[in-house]
Amino acid sequence: MDSAPLKQFTPQEVEQTLFEVQKKIYPRALTGWFATWRWVLVWFTQTIFYGGAWLTWNGRQAILFDLAARKFHIFGLVLWPQDFIYLAVLLVVSALSLFLFTAIAGRLFCGYACPQTVYTEIFMWVERKIEGDRSARMRLDRQPLSAKKFGLKSAKHATWAAIALWTGFTFVGYFTPIRELGHEVLSLSLGPWESFWILFYGFATYGNAGWMREQVCKYMCPYARFQSAMFDKDTLTITYDAARGEPRGPRNKKADLSTLGLGSCIDCGICVQVCPTGIDIRDGLQYECIGCAACVDGCDQVMDKMGYAKGLIRYATDNAMANKLDKRAMWRRVFRPRILVYSGILMLIVLITSATLALRLPLKVDVIRDRGIPRVVEDGSVDNVYRLQIMNTEEKPHRYTIALKGLPGAVIVSGADAEVPSATTKAIAVRVRVPPGQASIGSNRISFVVTDRENPNVTVTEKAAFLMPR
Repeated sequence: MDSAPLKQFTPQEVEQTLFEVQKKIYPRALTGWFATWRWVLVWFTQTIFYGGAWLTWNGRQAILFDLAARKFHIFGLVLWPQDFIYLAVLLVVSALSLFLFTAIAGRLFCGYACPQTVYTEIFMWVERKIEGDRSARMRLDRQPLSAKKFGLKSAKHATWAAIALWTGFTFVGYFTPIRELGHEVLSLSLGPWESFWILFYGFATYGNAGWMREQVCKYMCPYARFQSAMFDKDTLTITYDAARGEPRGPRNKKADLSTLGLGSCIDCGICVQVCPTGIDIRDGLQYECIGCAACVDGCDQVMDKMGYAKGLIRYATDNAMANKLDKRAMWRRVFRPRILVYSGILMLIVLITSATLALRLPLKVDVIRDRGIPRVVEDGSVDNVYRLQIMNTEEKPHRYTIALKGLPGAVIVSGADAEVPSATTKAIAVRVRVPPGQASIGSNRISFVVTDRENPNVTVTEKAAFLMPR
């Protein structure tokens, strides 16, 4: 059987097929329940981010990740490199939380708390205040360059740049004390690394939130690609009720739908106009959808004006749409075993980690024996020298006593006491002496016991080896 001839493309058609010019999206401003929640999250996250760096605690910055000193200060908690396990736990908790929220209601994080979404909302608000709403911005972009257009565009980009640089400055302020950083900026004595990271983070904010916007979500964010692996038939997603909305079409507000043979969708396009990624949710769930529910707010407003019931576009599940489940039945299936397992594991990890942090001893000790050969004194006793690395993790100085156990007759000749300043590590040289005949030739096990003088419950025991020469 002869096959149908293949269509021949011209070079121009091939180029157009392989590359489609990205069309600029002009999201329309709107109000509504979900839009209010988005702005609540914007204010909440940015108050924490911008304000957290300026908080003080015990005379220092409350939240400071001091990489040079290898100390992380989080209010009264001081974390050291030895506490790296808590970073691993934090990553596990973040991953489980992402799985949990995605399994419940899709891309909740993307739509409400993702930095890309948050800063895009801020930058779009600035754009609307300076250039106007959707139609005004579209007209402005179509106009030839003029003094007014240049002024508006310059004001917008200058404001964007100011927000971006302040964001970069705040970000670096969590790693370099922000008040010192501010003084260095004002005195033009900023170091090269601080300058680089302020400009880098500021440029990333300016580029991602001001220029790239939805392209970051569509092409750069990996989450959009594997989110479907975490969805199932009972995951809440933004859904268009095609059974109710179709066939769509324009009509008079007072028209009888049954007479016209139309559904509730009036084909106004508001759901597309308010979408920050420019998709049409009526075509079904797409990977570009970030779950922000802007289309839900926009459609509900149109339904109100038409006198129709809300919810033509809403959060729903595939099973709820296919089986015509009511809200109560739908929510019962949302909290299914998979969700309960995720929640249980997440809660268990958080509780165990919290208990571990609360019960953690504010004292850490490392023992290193001096590499020199054991020293024999005049009466035949043998000395070994050790270096005790004592770490005081609390925000006040402590005095410690150092004792020995495990080898009868062994005594500490020097270094039995140590005073360590707050949140500091101090090396203490300790000389241990054993009388003749009290230890066997070779290696003998001993233990150093370091105890807080003010609180005897704070004690750490570390093993070591005492070497006895032949």
